[in-house]
Amino acid sequence: MTTILSAPELLDEDLLARFDERAPVYDREHRFFTEDFEELRARGYLNAAVPAEFGGAGLSFAEVQQLQRRLAYVAPATAVAVNMHFYWTGVAAELWRAGDHSCDWMLRESVNGAVFAAGHGEIGNDLGLVASTMQAVRVDGGWEFTGHKIFGSLSPVWTYLGIHAMDTSNPDAPQVVHAFMPRDAKGYRIEPTWNVMGMRATESHDTILDHVFVPDAYVGLVCPAGFGGVGLFQLAIMGWGILGFGTVYTAIAQRAYDETIRATHRKTSIGLTRSMAYHPGVQHEIAEMRIALESADAMLTRTIEDWSNHVDHGAEWPIKILATKYFAVNQAWTVVDKAFDLSGGSAVFTRNRMEQMFRDARLGRIHPGNSLMTHEVVGKLALGVNPDDGPRWG
Repeated sequence: MTTILSAPELLDEDLLARFDERAPVYDREHRFFTEDFEELRARGYLNAAVPAEFGGAGLSFAEVQQLQRRLAYVAPATAVAVNMHFYWTGVAAELWRAGDHSCDWMLRESVNGAVFAAGHGEIGNDLGLVASTMQAVRVDGGWEFTGHKIFGSLSPVWTYLGIHAMDTSNPDAPQVVHAFMPRDAKGYRIEPTWNVMGMRATESHDTILDHVFVPDAYVGLVCPAGFGGVGLFQLAIMGWGILGFGTVYTAIAQRAYDETIRATHRKTSIGLTRSMAYHPGVQHEIAEMRIALESADAMLTRTIEDWSNHVDHGAEWPIKILATKYFAVNQAWTVVDKAFDLSGGSAVFTRNRMEQMFRDARLGRIHPGNSLMTHEVVGKLALGVNPDDGPRWG
């Protein structure tokens, strides 16, 4: 019989201490978080979002985010990569609870050891899930996919890569095909492109597909292109994926704040008889950091709790999700930047954890949705402008 672990058992203090110790090593050596991943998998952490009926821990969205925040506090790259797996098991669980069993197989596969990853990033596609630069062609028994995916976190270990592509066989009614490419599929290659500023341990390489066949059994949804085709499937991806990003970067900000508080009490100056904690300028900056952190935490917590409790915001959900992630990530930048300033010259040394946090925090803004897309979607929906109306601009 499968033993279902509780949240504390999935992520205890000893485990977190090991992750904390390894995080700077992964960053310095620019390598995948193999040891972290294997420990998390052995604990059953990857099945935290899988309902108990399928053999998972059955945790709510809010409970998973609480775990992710603790993980990101010590190992941000590990947390943001694992978020890509929750991205899908969380979606499958949401659909199952709503009576849609099209992705139940993912829950069963996850419990059996499968790892899911997100293959939605594309060069030149600023519309995310509702459009694609990749081509999908209907063939006997499934679909063939051709195109180029970027930011493929978990590249060394995924079992299924969640992808989407455009079916333009009917130009008057284009469709988006959402599917899951098995690791043993033919016709794709992973390009080792992940030589980056921050979040180095995620190994988010490019994936090139050339007429890759995916059978119908692994097709999650075929829907109209554009915002008119958005339903629970896409909204759940936004909830679990985008709010999950907000959780990770808020945790980085919390760690930067905590480290700064501790360091400030140790720092001295020839202009002071006591520590830098008594410098009025430092006190002002610490207050700004705390205000930014409190506001980000409050907004993120409220939106996460609303999603977890199935509050019916209807068509307002995309606004709330995008706005929350945007605000949380930008407040995190404020906190980390001020922490970097207050650390002084020591922060530029790679031996200082602040240097890594500063670089990792940079990536928050490029995660979906970026600033331009967020402002477009939130602005149009708030004004009652149909995002599918053309021309898109002007």
